[in-house]
Amino acid sequence: MNITTDPHYQAIQAFYGDRRAKRSGVVYIQHINEGLLVLDAIDAPLPARQAYCLHPIVQGSTELSTAFQPTSVLYQYPIDMYALALAIEYRWVANSYLSQRTIHSLDEIQLSPLPDVQQMLIADKVQNRKDFERYQRETHPRAGELERYFRHWLAVLRISETRYQELVRCIDSVYPPERMRDHL
Repeated sequence: MNITTDPHYQAIQAFYGDRRAKRSGVVYIQHINEGLLVLDAIDAPLPARQAYCLHPIVQGSTELSTAFQPTSVLYQYPIDMYALALAIEYRWVANSYLSQRTIHSLDEIQLSPLPDVQQMLIADKVQNRKDFERYQRETHPRAGELERYFRHWLAVLRISETRYQELVRCIDSVYPPERMRDHL
């Protein structure tokens, strides 16, 4: 199945439109596209891919407060309820450890009991770290904190540095860095 024809992907496309990240200038949908490549590489099942598409729609408090309004994209597409439940569980886990939070032990990062959510977290953290390294590492005022943040998440998710680099190469094989510069 081509995920771009899936209603969950179409919902996030409608949600994002042509908006771009402020720091990098990359279109927001690229986060989804690249995360889906990671999910392909780790053989994630369809519900995890669908939920990954939906996660930005419910991620933040502002987004969540409008996600269930009748005008929301969630009502414009036939959304699978299990995928939506995974996206909300993802929200809870991911928002429990944001980069502003200092932790003293990796045991403080509590994962979901649902494997699909762990796979979504892998896709998200790999993609976000790649973007951080590519677009922000040299200029971000909290670069050191963000490096620790990504190191912590990948350690808890059992993604070695070697595996991380392999997954980045999967992304780069479809979206080469030089091609992405052309889209800025």
